[in-house]
Amino acid sequence: MALATLSGVGFTYAYAERPSLTDVNLVLEEGQLHGVVGLNASGKTTLCSLIRGVIPHFHHGDLTGDVVILGAPLLDWDPAELSRTVGCVFDNPFTQISGIRETVFEEVAIGLENLGVPREDMIDRVERVVEQLGIEAIVGKNPNDLSGGQRQKVAFASIIAMDAPVIVIDEPTSQLDPEASEAVFEIIDGLKQDGKSIVLAEHKIDLLAQYADTITVMHHGTAVMSGPTREIVGSDELGSYGVFAPEVTELGRRLAAAGRPLDRLPITRAEAFDEITARIRRSSHAH
Repeated sequence: MALATLSGVGFTYAYAERPSLTDVNLVLEEGQLHGVVGLNASGKTTLCSLIRGVIPHFHHGDLTGDVVILGAPLLDWDPAELSRTVGCVFDNPFTQISGIRETVFEEVAIGLENLGVPREDMIDRVERVVEQLGIEAIVGKNPNDLSGGQRQKVAFASIIAMDAPVIVIDEPTSQLDPEASEAVFEIIDGLKQDGKSIVLAEHKIDLLAQYADTITVMHHGTAVMSGPTREIVGSDELGSYGVFAPEVTELGRRLAAAGRPLDRLPITRAEAFDEITARIRRSSHAH
């Protein structure tokens, strides 16, 4: 069963002059990490909001076409049931923290409280997630005293504790440094390994190239490219939509243009290292 199927989908927010999505056709499979890229105002966030059901249940407007989430039409979903099925991590960790809990432990538990999870089960689930994300050192701290990277981990912990099968994540590293960004992607990869279906809007194409199964490129509200990560990242079309390939991919292209192509166009640093190391070995053996 597909995670999400969009057929001829358009959406215009109430009182907006122009549509945010236009004729989007897309199929996202379960159990994979789906990256979504594009310039600002390309439709990434609106697409994420649609898959979450925030559109049209919360953000009203004109929705056209067909949207099917996990086999059921979006409009047939009960909003409360959909919110339990699809978790969400926002782009700004400072807005995801509730501000009404005095410790990280209580903050992670807040969603479980809302679901009415029994106290003993709630404590057990929070303790497991705290250990899973390695945030034991901050579990007794006030969430409002944490750094951006720490807050983002707490936001992930809150969603992981609720154990939703689908997680939609909108620009989670936009305010994080490279080290914190890598840590967030390792959390996301762990969720995928646990069988979660993930939709991730992200501008750091190098990290998406390393972790995503598929990439969808949004441009002026339309999904202009969608497919396996290697196919999309290695495509010459990517730059025409304002999305630039990882530096190692550009390096591979420049080497090819100089008449010294690698065996395979690299899309990650690890691939570039392997390709260049193999080239050096062959060269040394030839001499």
